Amino acid sequence: MQKIIFTAHCLLNTASKVVLFQEGEMAAEEALRRRFLSEAIARGVQLVQLPCPEFTLYGARRWGHVSDQFDNPFFRDHCRRLLRPFLLQLREYLRFPERFLVVGIVGIDGSPSCGVDYTSRGEWHGSFGGRQDLGEVLATARLATGRGVFMDEVGRMLAEEGLAEVVPVVSLYAREPEKCLGLLGGDA
Repeated sequence: MQKIIFTAHCLLNTASKVVLFQEGEMAAEEALRRRFLSEAIARGVQLVQLPCPEFTLYGARRWGHVSDQFDNPFFRDHCRRLLRPFLLQLREYLRFPERFLVVGIVGIDGSPSCGVDYTSRGEWHGSFGGRQDLGEVLATARLATGRGVFMDEVGRMLAEEGLAEVVPVVSLYAREPEKCLGLLGGDA
């Protein structure tokens, strides 16, 4: 039986992430990402890469965002359009339980789009130029409990299809590595 995991885009392609200017900031996440991928490959798990809604909308030169900025009907519609073909793939795999086991979906905690248990929040809006309070506005960015907008739409679409209880959605999060590693089964 083929085990299948759907993954956030940047789990397989970190080039799609926002450019970070603080060296070493993501070292623990990168170590867990590599461990997860190595163990998935060693166990023969098939990985389906979901699209990155931020990259497909804003490209490689985008600013960092918070989920509050993406929580609007336009971005949610963009997410749903990207997800529809993947939901069809997931449903097709589920039709043949003797051949396939959809183990789950893995997001990236802290992401404004792909966070599962934690997302980035903040009071960001408006122009950077001429603001006297820019430092205070940027300081509102924080890690908060909740889903990023893309993973929220994943959850909603799974629920609409009656699959929310069938397909677990977990996250890659360096502080809680057991969440994604547990999806692989065994003694990961």
